[in-house]
Amino acid sequence: MKPGIRRLIEDLRGARVLVVHPRDVEGDALIDQLKRIGCNVRGMWPPPAELPNDVDTVFHLVETAETPAFIASASEDGPTFVAIVDYENPTVLKRLLDSNAHGVVNKPIRPSGILSTMVLARSMRGYARRLEGKVQKLEETLKARRDVDKAVKILVSLKKIGEAEAYELIRSQATQKRLSMAQVAATVIGAQDVLTGLGLIGDGDRRQS
Repeated sequence: MKPGIRRLIEDLRGARVLVVHPRDVEGDALIDQLKRIGCNVRGMWPPPAELPNDVDTVFHLVETAETPAFIASASEDGPTFVAIVDYENPTVLKRLLDSNAHGVVNKPIRPSGILSTMVLARSMRGYARRLEGKVQKLEETLKARRDVDKAVKILVSLKKIGEAEAYELIRSQATQKRLSMAQVAATVIGAQDVLTGLGLIGDGDRRQS
């Protein structure tokens, strides 16, 4: 067994799982199988108004609009979400897509498929989190680049210097003060706003930047 797969399976032991499903034969079978895997499981029905904060994986029955409200869905900071699907009609399929589920269990529930579904779902959740982190970092980098460019234009306008020299001024200040260039740029932009508000620089200078 590869180390990555072994770690995923070992992580299931002690996983805090919530099963949102009627306490019937199938619901109890799912809970029993999760316990055999080693998870810390509890069942809940009807669906709660809010999910508990102390769970990292949720198995949730997706039903039609006429049945109790389907409140759980995969979110950026939420738990791993596995949808349980009974009837594959258009309404249920739409609710399944809206949930952004990381995995699906079809009814009738069979114990043999629970382990693989859970491993895959938790792996997908981990991948999604890493992807979200990369996207956030990229957005922060792009914003920092825009702020530096804006600060360069402000310095070019106010000090009547070239862009290369303005960029070097920002870089030098960042080095001296042990700040990022984005932090120095934000200070320059904020200073321009204050000076404009005080009437110490004109709107013409602001528009040029």
